[in-house]
Amino acid sequence: MNVRSERLQLFLRDAAGQPFKSFEAIDGTLQTRSQKLIFAMNAGMFHRDLSPVGLFVAEGKQLAPLNTTNGYGNFYLKPNGVFLLSNSGARIVESSEYPGVSERVILATQSGPLLVRNGKIHSAFNAKSESRLTRNGVGVPSPDVAIFAISEAPVNFHEFATLFRDVLKCPDALFLDGVICSLHSTQLQRSDKKTDLGPIIGIAGTEP
Repeated sequence: MNVRSERLQLFLRDAAGQPFKSFEAIDGTLQTRSQKLIFAMNAGMFHRDLSPVGLFVAEGKQLAPLNTTNGYGNFYLKPNGVFLLSNSGARIVESSEYPGVSERVILATQSGPLLVRNGKIHSAFNAKSESRLTRNGVGVPSPDVAIFAISEAPVNFHEFATLFRDVLKCPDALFLDGVICSLHSTQLQRSDKKTDLGPIIGIAGTEP
């Protein structure tokens, strides 16, 4: 999608401060503004209370801080990274590089691991790995474009990273999540309902 012509947004909580949890809830809120949810995808890992594990910036406001600690799980498989949108366009940066971003950040979500960084697949990925899950992620082939992808069948990390690097031509790509990965698309007439979701990224359109 072209981030210049399509307005990406991050969703987390409704006007009452409660987690949206689902695409349906976001769409319901948008309908009160004569809008509808055109596209959406889970946008990063979250705690049991559905709060983001890492950085979360929406509408220029930071709602959760950058997380550079060590821990267990995919999020902490360093290097991890941040997908962000600024006036300069879309970018994916390694998490430790985020504090050095000088331009105003409109939205940002942190996740991990980085699938591809500067054209290189994450060194921890094994092409023969038997760890296969459905997965989703985001890649940036240029500042004007962000590509979101979700696997229809279980894949390992190396296969998913190869998709972004070799097929989608993204020199930088970020893993968003695995088993819970979900997609909403009016074009595809699809709206997944696997589980309650934390951070969600999407595009709202005007009702006809």
